[in-house]
Amino acid sequence: MKKLLLLAVLIAAPMAIFAQEETPKDTIPNGWTRAGNISLLFNQAAFNHEWTGGGTSNYSGNLSLTYDFNYKHDKISWNNRLIGEYGITKNKDDKYSRKTNDRLELNSILGQQIKESNWYYSLFLNFKTQFAKGYEFNEDLNPEDEGYRTETTHILSPAYIQFGPGLLWKKSDNLYVNISPATAKFILVDKDFTTVNEAIPGALDAYNENKYFGVDANESSRFEFGASLSAYAKFDIMANISAENILNLYSNYLEDPQNVDIDYTFNLVMKVNKYISTNVTFQAIYDDNAVQGFQIREALGVGLTYGF
Repeated sequence: MKKLLLLAVLIAAPMAIFAQEETPKDTIPNGWTRAGNISLLFNQAAFNHEWTGGGTSNYSGNLSLTYDFNYKHDKISWNNRLIGEYGITKNKDDKYSRKTNDRLELNSILGQQIKESNWYYSLFLNFKTQFAKGYEFNEDLNPEDEGYRTETTHILSPAYIQFGPGLLWKKSDNLYVNISPATAKFILVDKDFTTVNEAIPGALDAYNENKYFGVDANESSRFEFGASLSAYAKFDIMANISAENILNLYSNYLEDPQNVDIDYTFNLVMKVNKYISTNVTFQAIYDDNAVQGFQIREALGVGLTYGF
């Protein structure tokens, strides 16, 4: 019931903008339009030896890039967005820094307008992975002990590729929904993470209980076929404050179609001036092939922002 309630909230949040007052009809001219944004959020705390209030000196930083390159020619619309994010945190007494964010993603939607409506025949592509290695830490061991940290991910492991035809409803570059009832999905992984010595009793059964991102033992990829929905809504709440909603849903026809994968991101940007802003980010992911439960990420910071 909790999952269904949260799913309803996630779907309703970005769609609430649909009920707002209609915006003027899209007047984007033919040709390419490009826009990008780079932001750096940095936090730091330091305590000397005599400080009695408790605390650990630490620092954290998050660098993010978004770049939109869109094309329009009469009834042809092609929207592309590249997203790169990387964040780390380091406590003074820890031997290793730890990732707080790591994302590399490309989204592309090609559309052919249907008559003079807001509907398009569409073809979409989504690719996502991460930049750097990820680790699990065993806090019961000392940092010098073998096995204190275990590599679990790295670039292209996993990597997700989705594509398929569908229908696009598009009011503008800041408000659209794409529905694809025939989506192919590939999950690519490093075979080192799935290698199992089947000669060892129980090894295969142990792996099958907790597959690496759903990929079978001794394989490097997984194929799925299902339905997907992606929605994007960006609007101004008031002067210098904008909100962005990004929602992706996917259901695999071939296995447990009732377990819908969810990826929802909410970004709130409050500009102080051209170069300084306060950013609030909330992300919720549900993917039962990765972990049994919701993955939640929240970040708040003041940092430098540059638009181009």
